[in-house]
Amino acid sequence: MGFSLQHPWAFAFGLLGNIISFMTFLAPIPTFYRIYKSKSTEGFQSVPYVVALFSAMLWIFYALIKSNEFLLITINAAGIVIESIYIVMYFVYADKKAKWFTAKIMLGLNVGFFGAIILVTLLLFKGDKRIVTLGWICVGFSVSVFVAPLSIMKRVIQTRSVEYMPFSLSLSLTLSAVVWFLYGLLIKDKYVALPNILGFTFGIVQMGLYMFYMNKTPLVPEGKVAGKLPAGAEEHVVNVHPATEMAVPRSCKAEAMSHQSPAVNMV
Repeated sequence: MGFSLQHPWAFAFGLLGNIISFMTFLAPIPTFYRIYKSKSTEGFQSVPYVVALFSAMLWIFYALIKSNEFLLITINAAGIVIESIYIVMYFVYADKKAKWFTAKIMLGLNVGFFGAIILVTLLLFKGDKRIVTLGWICVGFSVSVFVAPLSIMKRVIQTRSVEYMPFSLSLSLTLSAVVWFLYGLLIKDKYVALPNILGFTFGIVQMGLYMFYMNKTPLVPEGKVAGKLPAGAEEHVVNVHPATEMAVPRSCKAEAMSHQSPAVNMV
């Protein structure tokens, strides 16, 4: 139904969501260019990309089971390709310990857990019950990922600095949540719409924090020397949507917030 021209507003919002989510997926390019130039992952974490890949896989499975969800399939297919490229690059330049950790979480999440979801939904449920079960699994995962920005908001409050929570990122996440919520509402899919209510709420709170702390004098975090944060401090957080659970954009400095999917946590 999301692709049907008989529902022009649903198609319009779904197409807009695809565009916003696709641009968000491309946001980490500066980070990976930096990794490529330095031939090192420099303490950046692989978790956001692995989670974003899982999110895209989960939502594309949901879209295939439900059928007639072309716009969810297109953005999540793009997400799978883009996130896979990021992960391959990470494996190329990460140290042995980071590679092993990434391999373990991929086997556990993207192979083991995703495989279990497929088996359970296909073997134990049929028809509408299968869609309902899978839909709530998607909602549960999306909501859990949406909680991730809390760590970034905590950092902003503790340091009185918005360096790691750029306004443009918070705005894009908010717009993404609004667009995918409206898409889910128009196609009458609560599993796509519901998570984005939380995404919109967090986006508004983040922008509020930015406005409040943007002119405050930052506190120097313990361990910050000569303008550099301790190793690993630039970890990213992931946000997810149905369609893409969308990869959240990030710049090298803003790597702390990341991936979000379109419609539902980026559907």
